[in-house]
Amino acid sequence: MSLHSEILEQPKRLADVLHLQRGEIERIAREIGKRQIQYVFLAARGTSDNAGRYANYLLGGHNRLAVALATPSLFTFYKKPPRLDGALVIGISQSGQSPDIVSVLEEGHKQGRPTLAITNEPSSPLARAADFVIDIMAGPELATAATKTYTNELMVLAMLSAAIDNQAERWMALEKVSGWVSQALELDELVGQSAQRYRYMQQCVVIGRGYNYATAFEWALKLKELTYTMAEPYSSADFLHGPIAMVGGGFPVLAVAPSGAVSDSVLELLTNLKQDLKAELVVISDRDEALALAQSPFKLPAGVPEWLTPMVSIVPAQLFAYHLTLIKGFEPDHPRVIHKVTTTR
Repeated sequence: MSLHSEILEQPKRLADVLHLQRGEIERIAREIGKRQIQYVFLAARGTSDNAGRYANYLLGGHNRLAVALATPSLFTFYKKPPRLDGALVIGISQSGQSPDIVSVLEEGHKQGRPTLAITNEPSSPLARAADFVIDIMAGPELATAATKTYTNELMVLAMLSAAIDNQAERWMALEKVSGWVSQALELDELVGQSAQRYRYMQQCVVIGRGYNYATAFEWALKLKELTYTMAEPYSSADFLHGPIAMVGGGFPVLAVAPSGAVSDSVLELLTNLKQDLKAELVVISDRDEALALAQSPFKLPAGVPEWLTPMVSIVPAQLFAYHLTLIKGFEPDHPRVIHKVTTTR
C-alpha cells in the first residue's frame, strides 16, 4: 500500500461509505433532530480540521447551523471550557487517539450535550467518548499523509447534512461523487508531467473560497507535509487584504476555482494575478476562463454541485503533491519528522 494507491482507492471507499453508512447516518440525524440543537461545536486537528472547515460552509449553508471550531487547549491546559448550551459537539479524527479532541467530547457529555465522533477507528477513545459514532470506513491508511480518510470525512459530513435536510435530490447528487472522483483521477499522468515545472518551488500560496476554502488548506497541508514547501492557504478575499503584496513575476499561486457562487470573485483575482502581477498559476477548475489563465491547468468534471466540489477538487491537488514529492526526490509514504498518529493535549 502506498500514498499513490490510497489516492486511487478513493472512488471505491466513497461509494462504500455512502451505501453502507446511509442508514446509520439517517438514524443519527433523526436522534439529533429530537434535541434542542442551536449550533455545532466541532473539534479536530490537521487534515480533519480542514474537514471541519468544509462543515462550516456545508452545515451553515444547507442546514442553517452555525459551526464553531473548538479551541481544545481551553479544555486541556487552561481547564476553562466554554458553556456548550444548545450545541451538538462533534469530534473528527482519523485515528480517534488525540487526547485534546477526546477531551472536548467528554466535556460535552458532562454538560449534557449530544456528542458525535467521526473517525476511521470505531473502537478508539474518541468513539468511546461519544453518544453517536460514524465510521468513515476508509480502510487501513498506511501512508503518513491522509488522503482517503479526508475525502471520506467530507463524504460523511455531506451525508449527515443531507440526512438532516431529508431531501432526495441531495442523496441523488451524492451517488455521483464516486464517478466524478474517478474522472478527476484521469488527470494523474498530466499532473505528473506538469509538476516537473515546480521542482525547485520553495514557497507558494494556495487560494480557495467558499466550500473550497477547506481545499486550499488541505492542498497547502499536503505540500508542507510531503514536499516541505512553504505553502500558505488563503481565501481569495483575505488574500486581497495584504498578502497579495508578496506576489511578483513568476511567484507560484495555486488556486481551486470550480463553478459556484464564489467562482466569479476567484476568477477576478486570478485575472489580476496573471495579467497585472505576472504570477505563475496552477488552477484546478471546470471553468475554461479560469483554466486559460494558468500555466498548469487541471480540468475538473463538469456539473458537480458546488457543495460537493471539495471531494472532487482535492484529488488533482493530492496528485500534484504526490508527484512533486517524487520529483523533488523525497519519500511520499513516510515524510520526515511527522507520524501517522499524532496525539496532542
